[in-house]
Amino acid sequence: MVHAYILIQTEVGKAAQVASTISEIAGVTKAEDVTGPYDVIVTAEAQSVDELGRLVVARVQSVDGITRTLTCPVVNI
Repeated sequence: MVHAYILIQTEVGKAAQVASTISEIAGVTKAEDVTGPYDVIVTAEAQSVDELGRLVVARVQSVDGITRTLTCPVVNI
């Protein structure tokens, strides 16, 4: 299982709506609106890195109001 944090920038005033919409996507375990350089932080999981990529590109990035994403896969060192 691959876990990741997805950092999201949104259009002004869209953070809560984006977080709510993303929280309904399969593979997303948590979506919270936050303050700082990013507006929403998502935790997600997938069976593989490829599946994670498909989740981000096909499902998360298609949500209305998102301007940029940064995906940070979790590594165990």
